[in-house]
Amino acid sequence: MTNSVIQRYSDGLFGIVPDDDPGALEVAAGPDVMVLEVLGGHLIWNVLAAREVPAALIDNIDLAQEWVWALYGEPVALALDGIGADGAVGDSVAVTAAPARSDLAVSARRLAYAHWAARWWPASTLDGIAALDQALLDRDIAVLTEECESLVDGADALAPPTPASIERTRRASDYALAAGEESRAGTMVLARGTGGWDWRRCPPGLVDASESAVSWQLIRAASETTVAITVAAHPDLPPDLPPHLRPHAHIDTGRGELDAELHQADDTWVGESTLAAPTSGVRVGIHVPGFGPLPESSDSRAHDADSAGAAASALRDRIREFAASRLRLAATPADDRDPFAPLLAEIAAAAGDSDF
Repeated sequence: MTNSVIQRYSDGLFGIVPDDDPGALEVAAGPDVMVLEVLGGHLIWNVLAAREVPAALIDNIDLAQEWVWALYGEPVALALDGIGADGAVGDSVAVTAAPARSDLAVSARRLAYAHWAARWWPASTLDGIAALDQALLDRDIAVLTEECESLVDGADALAPPTPASIERTRRASDYALAAGEESRAGTMVLARGTGGWDWRRCPPGLVDASESAVSWQLIRAASETTVAITVAAHPDLPPDLPPHLRPHAHIDTGRGELDAELHQADDTWVGESTLAAPTSGVRVGIHVPGFGPLPESSDSRAHDADSAGAAASALRDRIREFAASRLRLAATPADDRDPFAPLLAEIAAAAGDSDF
């Protein structure tokens, strides 16, 4: 059982929020948030928290009552009806949530996790985190969607054919060698750096999730300063991506900003751009134009960039640690009735002959 609060918001919205996670509905969905769209609302979990009962944001009580009783219990369903009929904006009521259908509650959480894994799994050659086979992940989602039919009211997910062969990926040492190549004759390397990137700003499957995936060098030659960028690609990067999915590098010199399109070179993305004025260092961000949240202006970034960047990096580290622990868990037998049981795609990744 979980102590929760039903809250009435403006615009006809209602929340069911566990007491131990009062801010569950107040933060934007990011790399640590699992969201499952359901009839009349959304269910929300934090992937790093071992919590079975989700928070819920409800926009249609009548539709949501198809599942509220099952995931939270009949007393919660009755209390939701009551605050919906007689409550005012800002009203809340304390409830105790206990699933009436534990099997559905387990499947709902596992389906939300499978969708999370399809978007946020931090596959990395550099960090030794194996990619999840997309065909198996699609199959996980299809099976769990069928189990959650009373919740999701959507078309079944169909798994594409499993590829006949899987090419071996390069080793981390290959990237280290590429990053350490000598500069060309007649050039001077003014500065170099290595870092991570904001996972929210690229679709899955394009860029290695490591915090050392992005490398840059400032090169001075023939009275010009150029920034050269090398980015480790996702372990399962598909060949021949359409141009609109190619990542770009956003370069902030402290005196100006510019974008450089990156091009695929084997298992890396590479690009370079000539700078209008010399500089001693740059900030490099990776993004696909039009995808994810808009970047903040240079002025607003300047004040909080270091603290915000450190917090984002720390969160990514926690997610990488979580993914590594999931692969260790997947190497041992588990009960499918466990809401934290590994997916088929995780089991296959843990059992596979990794090249990391």
